[in-house]
Amino acid sequence: MSKLTQISQRPELAFVLILAIFGTLPLSLSSYQMSIANEILIFSLLAMSIDVLAGYAGRTSLAHGAIFGISTYVVTYWTSVYGGSAWIGCLLGVAAATLTATVFAAFAVRVSGVYFLLLTLALGMIVWGVCLRWTSVTGGENGIRGVGRPELIASPTAFYYATLAIVLLMTFLVWRFVRSPFGLTLRGIRDSESRMRSLGYSTSLHMFVAFVVTGCFAGVAGALYALFNNFVSPSTVQLSQSVEGLLMAIIGGIGTLFGSFVGAAAIILLENFVSAYTARWQMVLGFMFIGTMIFAPQGILGTLRGLIDRRR
Repeated sequence: MSKLTQISQRPELAFVLILAIFGTLPLSLSSYQMSIANEILIFSLLAMSIDVLAGYAGRTSLAHGAIFGISTYVVTYWTSVYGGSAWIGCLLGVAAATLTATVFAAFAVRVSGVYFLLLTLALGMIVWGVCLRWTSVTGGENGIRGVGRPELIASPTAFYYATLAIVLLMTFLVWRFVRSPFGLTLRGIRDSESRMRSLGYSTSLHMFVAFVVTGCFAGVAGALYALFNNFVSPSTVQLSQSVEGLLMAIIGGIGTLFGSFVGAAAIILLENFVSAYTARWQMVLGFMFIGTMIFAPQGILGTLRGLIDRRR
């Protein structure tokens, strides 16, 4: 049995592989390259939160980028305007994101299919509009500049390893969440919501909890991004943030969970490489997405698993 087959069957090997790859990167990368790896880790967590709903519950959300950005706003505002502790700011950011996800979930669980997509799109646009126009708080288009990271993780290497530890912990929690009986119920809802309802399951309650939990994970990613970027503006909550997270999940493989790391790495590395040669790098990303949909509709990791299964 090949190593790739073992990884596809034993998720703990995927954790070891991620730790081995990302844990050794600072030994050979420059500060700029390490910042790209740090960004990959953060957006992997955002893509994973979207993947739980899209791949395991059959609901595609375009609001998680806004939830991500709300956490970033709260952390940056708390540290820059109030001069508060960044640690407390991160807790407040995650709490604000979870609260926002709770409000969004109360509306989103009432619909399904394309209506769920459009409703979450509208909710995300409301957040973007508020952040753009409420200039006395959000700074409008000028945004808010943070005050830096806590002394304990001030250095790039220390912050990188802190991010890696938190992302791995969150990945483990997400993995346990989708592997739990609750996660299996979400798969049942994805396959046939009416049948699960006839069996006595409260599908609305399950979707509500799933939305809130994934919003919390997106909030953790947003708090890390606040410490990483040290700046927040309406572009952090705009639609493209959710779309990019969704594309990362799709390119990596919807429903694979660990494909979020592959998709985030593919898009962020391509963005940085192509943008160095052309201003039309978004066109290249578009062609890559089209190619993925045509030749690898299950994503990179999903296609590799399919090839392994056929070979066996």
